[in-house]
Amino acid sequence: MGRYMIRRVLQFVPVLFGTTFLIFAGVFSLAGDPIRALSGDRPIAASAVEQLRDEYNLDDPLLVQYGKYMGVLPDDDSGEFSGLLTGDFGVTLARSPRPVAEVMADKIPISARLAIYAFIIEAIIGIFAGVLAALRKDSFLDTLVQVSTVVVISVPIFVLGLVAQYAFGVELGLLPVAGIQEGFRSYIMPSFILAATSLAYIARLTRTAVVENNRADYVRTAKAKGLPARRVVGIHTLRNSLIPVVTFLAVDLGALMGGAIITETIFNIPGVGREVFDAVTRQDGALVVGIVTFLIVVYMVANLLVDFLYAVLDPRIRYE
Repeated sequence: MGRYMIRRVLQFVPVLFGTTFLIFAGVFSLAGDPIRALSGDRPIAASAVEQLRDEYNLDDPLLVQYGKYMGVLPDDDSGEFSGLLTGDFGVTLARSPRPVAEVMADKIPISARLAIYAFIIEAIIGIFAGVLAALRKDSFLDTLVQVSTVVVISVPIFVLGLVAQYAFGVELGLLPVAGIQEGFRSYIMPSFILAATSLAYIARLTRTAVVENNRADYVRTAKAKGLPARRVVGIHTLRNSLIPVVTFLAVDLGALMGGAIITETIFNIPGVGREVFDAVTRQDGALVVGIVTFLIVVYMVANLLVDFLYAVLDPRIRYE
């Protein structure tokens, strides 16, 4: 188990550098001149442009810029190694100079709260609906779960959001329509909308896995030994059935953090998703790279934890 964990952690390092370089190169080689984006239509002195380009290392080759951003190359002025690896995400350019880490510290808790609520909703309701549908295969409940999940997957998320806003916010007045002023109540409707599509996939994935495992020899053996149905399902069937579900949940945790742009825009939630959208429109490359890099790290750590969980659920994996 120890060698397996060390091998997976070592694989984490090249993936981190590869993905962050792709993001950095994509943003800074295609986004245009960030200094011109900073000034907009206002004239800016050539000396000021030169000073800013030197301050933010914009005249360096792309690989050198990336090395300084990551903190593996020293800064020209201070000679210190200061970058992402030391927790320095740089400074946002297209607004009054402010560390990217400060902007992220304001926005991440809001998006994280929304993502956690959505994650809990999709995990609990999705798995519960999938197990019920599998255990009542070909019944009305099974048909209801399959039809409703297809409907949810087919309808665009912004349509679901607007319909929920009108029905539960405007007509029934049960929940706030937008904003986060009412605390937990403000997150209920956006969380369900953010979780809706993934919840449907998890329900269908769980149903398929449980149905397949119910036909397996080891489950039939457990039933033949006279074990209670609850123990057969809880211990024997669910343990193997949850492996693909856990994979999906881990991948989705990172996607929930970064994919909340539409939900946060519809419900006017000032989180990471809306901040990334605004940063792209302002050509604020430093902020886009900082936030996206953070989301990548969250995504990778989640996948790393899933690999460890895999080894616990299925001991064969750790010996492959």
